[in-house]
Amino acid sequence: MTALMTVLGIVVFAVGLMVSIAWHELGHLSTAKLFKIRVPQYMVGFGPTVWSRKKGETEYGFKAIPLGGYIRMIGMFPPGEDGRITARSTSPWRSMIEDARSAAYEELQPGDETRLFYTRKPWKRVIVMFAGPFMNLILAFALALSVFMGIGIAEQTTVVSSVSDCVISQADTAKRSPDNPCLPSDPVAPAKTAGFQPGDKFVSFNGRPVDGWADLSKDIRTGVGPATIVVERAGKQVTLHPVITKNVVAKTDSDGNVQDGTVTAGFLGFSPASHIQPQGFTSSVSHMGDMAKQGMDSLLRLPQRIPDLWRATFDGAPRKADSPMGVVGAARVGGEVFSLKEPAIDRIATMVMLVAGFNLSLFLFNMLPLLPLDGGHVAGALWESLRRHTARVFRRPDPGPFDVAKLMPVAYIVAGIFVSFTLLVLIADVVNPVKLSS
Repeated sequence: MTALMTVLGIVVFAVGLMVSIAWHELGHLSTAKLFKIRVPQYMVGFGPTVWSRKKGETEYGFKAIPLGGYIRMIGMFPPGEDGRITARSTSPWRSMIEDARSAAYEELQPGDETRLFYTRKPWKRVIVMFAGPFMNLILAFALALSVFMGIGIAEQTTVVSSVSDCVISQADTAKRSPDNPCLPSDPVAPAKTAGFQPGDKFVSFNGRPVDGWADLSKDIRTGVGPATIVVERAGKQVTLHPVITKNVVAKTDSDGNVQDGTVTAGFLGFSPASHIQPQGFTSSVSHMGDMAKQGMDSLLRLPQRIPDLWRATFDGAPRKADSPMGVVGAARVGGEVFSLKEPAIDRIATMVMLVAGFNLSLFLFNMLPLLPLDGGHVAGALWESLRRHTARVFRRPDPGPFDVAKLMPVAYIVAGIFVSFTLLVLIADVVNPVKLSS
């Protein structure tokens, strides 16, 4: 049954991936048609065509390799300075430019002169290129919103789930056996010494009422020394007198949620219970904002993680939980999600959030202002608009369309870097994958 659920999880994620790609390309397609740009092809996938059907002037279909998609628009680049489309040169860089320019006119037909992409105003081109990533952003937020509001998220409570036997620094925790982490030399945890028990609910801390986990966590971390804590146990209030000690613990945010890194702070020695709590709209939007912020931070820190990824791939080093992960790795995690011994609703929520995170990553990645990404075309259109407006202000001749094709040599270099990185992540996902347990 576990193997069957793993396969089912991979299939479900693959379907989510295909829908996400098709949804992305639909954004480009719908806006291109809105602005009367001719679109000969709408394809999900790359490689040989598996199925296609022509409707109107556009061929719709699926290709064999489900790792992306595209729409083909006529006239992505303007003609060269000499007005020619198929100019040739012995320079390899120039050949790249003209090959790209030629491909943009491969299916040019009579009457297409007024339906070329580059002839549209810059703001229309920005909309067409932005629409694809924006569709992923919409899908990411819709999926996340459905989980946050419909199912809820795990929130830590002020109820004791378990009491630690000893004081262990955060750095040593990963090195210890999870079944018997304490050594004879480790001091006894303050909570155990004071008599805390699973099920105890915090009522007050040093005379102040405990309103929630965030306040309780802050009080413990800043309250090194003797403390007076009242808990509710079996319907009665019990006063306990622990001596909070210093320890190296995980960093937390303002809500008491664990973050990367460690700090030296107060340590009581217990784990809080958690429960699934549906969120209101405002809180859900706030959580989605946190997702976007974390996604942007991960994208900006991507170059710093390449050395660790390389060591995990070829030197047998442990694969970190925040290591970059590709489609294969995400599919494996999807399989793990469905094979967990958890309630079905929890597995579904985790899978939906996995697909939501994938769509958010697609949006952020595609908006990088680099060709051949959508953000590169957006940047080119904005630059053209700036040039033309500046020319009008200073009463200079219209400089004409910005020739994005001239940036194709840079685009090939960027694409080469992306392909190399994708291959590295693919190998890592096969030989040393990220696991939920990590």
